[in-house]
Amino acid sequence: MREFFTVDQRRLSFLDFGGSGVPILAFHGSFSEASVFAPLAEALAPQWRVLALDQRGHGESDRTESYERADFVADIEAFHRHLGLGPVAILGHSLGGVNAYQYVARHPDRATALIIEDVCAVMDADWTFTTQLPRKAPTREALTSAIGWTAPYFECSIRQFDDGWDYSFGIEDTVLSQKALNGDHWSDWESVTCPTLLIRGTDSEVLAPDHAREMVARRAGQAQLVELPAGHVVHHDVPDEFAAAVRTFLSQLPTV
Repeated sequence: MREFFTVDQRRLSFLDFGGSGVPILAFHGSFSEASVFAPLAEALAPQWRVLALDQRGHGESDRTESYERADFVADIEAFHRHLGLGPVAILGHSLGGVNAYQYVARHPDRATALIIEDVCAVMDADWTFTTQLPRKAPTREALTSAIGWTAPYFECSIRQFDDGWDYSFGIEDTVLSQKALNGDHWSDWESVTCPTLLIRGTDSEVLAPDHAREMVARRAGQAQLVELPAGHVVHHDVPDEFAAAVRTFLSQLPTV
């Protein structure tokens, strides 16, 4: 079920996939939105209830002028507060992964566990791909054809508007977000104290194997690494294996 709440006169949207299970908050990456977690929510039910935010500038959430690191973290805090939940497990992919571990680093009492999908502690994003994305097209098929081989990753975020088919995110907004994402975030990663699962795609061009192993090593036994045969968007490429890894990790938590 889609719901909305307001923060500083901005409307944020989220999907509550329902059920009576233990809540888990999920945060998508760039070019995506909350609906991308539908297969994971189905796979984790009924034990877990996934609640996923359309992050600022994505999906049905409002676009804004600022996409700084603190903005995304504040949105997660507002989302968590709106839900009225205590400490929960938190999952994030790519952009959402950095947002998630920065939130947990700043609010350690709000997380029981952290799941990070294919993102680094030091970010050096190249937004050239974003600026080269094709724009509006007369049909969905025309837009996906123009996107090319990466089109399946945009399946959830293509919309029909009055003047044609386009994305549920803004190109300029995404570039601002990617620029602000870059930097050294080791201090945030190392500040996380809850049990953590890092999932890496073996064919990822974002998270290198040595960097992933260093991320786990710097957490001194509190983090574990799972590598799956996938690219950067692991939950899309191998959804069953991804869900199984998440389920296994969550089943090991002492509170479950």
